[in-house]
Amino acid sequence: MLPRVSPPLSENPLPRRIAHLDMDAFFASVELLRYPQLKGLPVVIGGGRRKEDDVLAGLREAYPDQDWSAATLDMIPVDFFPRLAGYTGRGVATTATYAARQFGVGSAMGLMKAAKLCPQAILLPVDFDEVRRISRLFKSTITEIAPVMEDRGIDEVYIDFTEVPGGQREGGRVLARLIQKCIFEATGLTCSIGVAPNKLIAKMASEFHKPNGISIVTMDDLQTLIWPLPCRKVNGVGPKADEKLQKQGIVTVGDLAAKERGWLMQHFGKSYGAWLHEVSWGRDERPVVTESEPVSMSRETTFERDLHAVRDRAELGAVFTRLCEQVAADLQRKGYVGKTIGIKLRYDNFQSVTRDTTIEQFTADAATIRREAGLCLKRVDLTRRLRLLGVRVGKLVKAGTDEALTSDYSDSPSANCKDRTPDDHHTHLLFPELD
Repeated sequence: MLPRVSPPLSENPLPRRIAHLDMDAFFASVELLRYPQLKGLPVVIGGGRRKEDDVLAGLREAYPDQDWSAATLDMIPVDFFPRLAGYTGRGVATTATYAARQFGVGSAMGLMKAAKLCPQAILLPVDFDEVRRISRLFKSTITEIAPVMEDRGIDEVYIDFTEVPGGQREGGRVLARLIQKCIFEATGLTCSIGVAPNKLIAKMASEFHKPNGISIVTMDDLQTLIWPLPCRKVNGVGPKADEKLQKQGIVTVGDLAAKERGWLMQHFGKSYGAWLHEVSWGRDERPVVTESEPVSMSRETTFERDLHAVRDRAELGAVFTRLCEQVAADLQRKGYVGKTIGIKLRYDNFQSVTRDTTIEQFTADAATIRREAGLCLKRVDLTRRLRLLGVRVGKLVKAGTDEALTSDYSDSPSANCKDRTPDDHHTHLLFPELD
């Protein structure tokens, strides 16, 4: 099925208005719906979810003299919640409330570092089921108003405002207000929206007035609003590219715009250099794509402590099986099959390695994924301790399509996998079935 996209610029007489919508501190905000008594406090989200019954059982144990028979989560005293102070472990912050961000706590930060910055912050686990439910809810709310929406993750989307009623009024502000209002009514959560002539500027604009803000940016605002920003704010300029830019004395988007196209191509390569020149001048003609096929699906986990392939064989084997089953369930739920199966390891020295193999038949079978991924493990060093383990399935197609069927889709293993020769050093470490 061909993707639905926003109309080409040449065919559209209206000024192009593209919005980037980002839910405000999404994971934390979902938890605050459950625990409204924590609003305004520094809260960090990370770690595994506790069941509500376990939370209330702990409450009754901590306060035995009180009657908690009719207790609900919003009645839990603030002092009952665990703090970050003294945290030890490998957990990573998924997100933090704005009150915690004021202390320097941010997404993807290690919880031990966050504990040093804001020890008084409350630590809450992630409820992925609830996060996914509300994600689907806010996106369906948007498409009822503006149907051309591009899903960019659990908490952000692009929307083509161009031909939607209200999309041109006040530069798109009228429609943005309506969407904010409808999302809040549906979910109880706020979002920030940037509206601009293209996706590039809209994404930067959505950060200008967080939380619950609306930012309207036109090409006339390029020099005053976009050029003063650090290059790192441009989606597509990563830390390595930013470091290289800074070594050349290029710190802001304006510095980038001052460089000639040829100079950028000479120093950063023809393709990336040309792209840097285009984005520094705010040029981006990418359409809003409502449907796109995933390239791969993966699952990974970071361990609370480093694990060793021999001494922690049983634990690693159980985790590996679970990851393979989760990837298989994701594929089956979304109707995909894949041919490339791979692994990802991160050692205790933070070095990461990946290995993959391509099999003959498309599959979404957990046992097949585990078997082929296990064979990939024979091609990596398993003498070092591990801090992360991941499984990936790529080269995806829709199950039941001609491509999947002509490849004789089945659950049988491929004879095309490389490195199948038994290796005594690896064979017995993680997988009893390979003995």
